[in-house]
Amino acid sequence: RAGVVGIVHGGPTLTSRLRSFPPRPLHVRCFSSSGHISFIKDVACTQPPEHLHELLNVLQTKGETIVSPGARQGLIPLVIPLSENSSGTVTALLRWPTAPPGMEMPVVEVHKHGVWLLAKNVNQYIHRILVEEDALNREGGDDVLFAASLEAGKKLYNKGDIAESQTPNLDVYLLKKVGLFPDVLERKVMRHFDDGDHVSALVTGEFYTKKDLFPGFARPYVFNSKILLKVGRVSEAKDAARVALKSPWWTLGCPYLEVADMAHWEDEQIEYIKEKVTEEGRQEDLKKGKEPIQVALDEAAFLLDLASIEGSWDESLERVAECYKEAGLDEIARFVMYRD
Repeated sequence: RAGVVGIVHGGPTLTSRLRSFPPRPLHVRCFSSSGHISFIKDVACTQPPEHLHELLNVLQTKGETIVSPGARQGLIPLVIPLSENSSGTVTALLRWPTAPPGMEMPVVEVHKHGVWLLAKNVNQYIHRILVEEDALNREGGDDVLFAASLEAGKKLYNKGDIAESQTPNLDVYLLKKVGLFPDVLERKVMRHFDDGDHVSALVTGEFYTKKDLFPGFARPYVFNSKILLKVGRVSEAKDAARVALKSPWWTLGCPYLEVADMAHWEDEQIEYIKEKVTEEGRQEDLKKGKEPIQVALDEAAFLLDLASIEGSWDESLERVAECYKEAGLDEIARFVMYRD
């Protein structure tokens, strides 16, 4: 996916993007989503998305394997797995301990170092999949995903809208009619660069970092740092990378060391955080007047940051759970510890 491990140059045309999809037989299999729904209610202790069943049905129809929501060994402990594709990549819901506004349960792709945001919510992701399927139909596809989306699909998207809009570029339609997506915005920036329009590229890159677009995610600042470097604005790129590292490191969309290099940091940030999670670091924060609940939440966040560097999520799991318990988040503590 664009931007997971760096900048993807160029913006593929609608036709070139969709020809890579093989034709699928029109065969829809429905199944019970009750396991995921009860897991979200009873283990994650939150309200399941309204159209979760339809999303699972769509993912399965796309050829992905539905996986147990408790199959979380080796994954960041804040995700609820939904499906796994043929290359082993897991699509999941993100269960924040304290969710940013408008990002209560986003759909993410899970990677070794953290997550990549696919959509802000289940409805938006289904909508995007259906638009892309409809665009594929213009190249001789079929209606298989529309059938799989059941009533949710009818509510979210009218088949044929993309053709009626006469939008020549799928990404433009997605941004105007469906919502903002990190990979689509990053392709838009690179398309401006390919056209020689550096001003528009930089303006779009700056827009990407607006705080209310993807709250809680560091990726926009990482990408902005990359494009600032591309045009030789090294000092601004360094600042953008340092802002990125103030957000959870598991939302960078790439390995920590790649961003630390752009921030002109060596090991000092890692050493600082390692010191903060010691008993001495905790006592120092308490002496400064920080509330015990906030100290515990900060430690949990720091431990997840450190785990993201090598993807060693399970090593600090028990301590992360203890921190949430100390902060009064007993339900989150039980959730992060749960494994099939």
